[in-house]
Amino acid sequence: MVRDGFKVLDSDMHVLEPPDLWQRYIDPEFKSQAPVGKTDKIADLQMVGPDGKVWGRTQEVYRDTYQRRGSTDFVKNETRYRPFEERGWTPEVQLDGMDQEGIDVAVLYPSRGLFALTVPDLEPRLAAAIARAYNNWLYDFCQKDPDRLLGAGMISPFDVEDAVSETQRCVNELGFKAVFLRPNLVNDRNWYDPYYEPLWDAIEELRVPLGFHEGAGAALPFVGKQFGENGMLRHTFSHPAEQMLAVASFTGGGILERHPNMKVAFLEGNCSWVPFLFWRLDEHWERLGDVHAPELKMAPSEYFKRQCFVSVEPDEEPVKYTIDYMGNKGLVFSTDYPHPDSKFPEAVQSFLTLPISDEDKRMILWDNCAQYYGVE
Repeated sequence: MVRDGFKVLDSDMHVLEPPDLWQRYIDPEFKSQAPVGKTDKIADLQMVGPDGKVWGRTQEVYRDTYQRRGSTDFVKNETRYRPFEERGWTPEVQLDGMDQEGIDVAVLYPSRGLFALTVPDLEPRLAAAIARAYNNWLYDFCQKDPDRLLGAGMISPFDVEDAVSETQRCVNELGFKAVFLRPNLVNDRNWYDPYYEPLWDAIEELRVPLGFHEGAGAALPFVGKQFGENGMLRHTFSHPAEQMLAVASFTGGGILERHPNMKVAFLEGNCSWVPFLFWRLDEHWERLGDVHAPELKMAPSEYFKRQCFVSVEPDEEPVKYTIDYMGNKGLVFSTDYPHPDSKFPEAVQSFLTLPISDEDKRMILWDNCAQYYGVE
């Protein structure tokens, strides 16, 4: 499949997991503790715990999702996604969605699963079991067409040894093309904390890319929490600001200096902040790096350009400034299907109207994604 002369690799397409995924796939020991999905609206991402209380989100975020039911956004989603909802979000539905959009290959990230591990003080063994169950389900899902449906594995940050072992399983047994984390900090531990070094060691040794993917709010600390139930303001900042903080940890915190063969992507958080962030971060490294980052051998922006990828929204016109700053390498395309802010089924067509060259579009739609995920 070629869309207007371009092959398309979606760096961040989402599945809509069945509401009873964890009841069906989790280790029996943890079944009574697992979350269950809700189906109160089309493409519902909500979950509750065994006690019926909201799982993985604050009450403010949860209430906001229901306050928006009369919005234009809600009505649009009820219309465009209803046929997929009625068919149960099966692998066949996923492939049909890809065909409608003009996507050749997609790397799949979760929907409800983005909130599966956002419970503070989640018991580490339960967190690891939740991740294993999701990955087992995703493996089965991708078997419908493993050449087009590629998995990104969930790993738990609640115990680094669990994260290491599940990363190894995702690569060596399940054949996934990446593993992912949310950028929200767990147990107030920054990503450059020595605690995580065994995980970065394993990811580098396995040559598996790491993706960071935020969701709209969490019960963990998250940027935008101060806006409470105002979903417009909260969502404006949550994805890009959380990703900026994670980028700073990896580039300015020395992780990429210690792990020069890691590949890290920051997905669904826009890319237009990159020039500003690194102008400021490089400036502060020049001023204060001898005290706070003595291990860095080059500016934070150079580590980013060497090892990092960031996703472009289909209608993100300011991408042209990011290309001016760093060139067209390191930029990847994402549709965000089937979430409310996706441009489906016009995401690819919208991207093709952006004021950038055809060579830029070709790199972003396929070449960079293929390099990041190791797809030929």
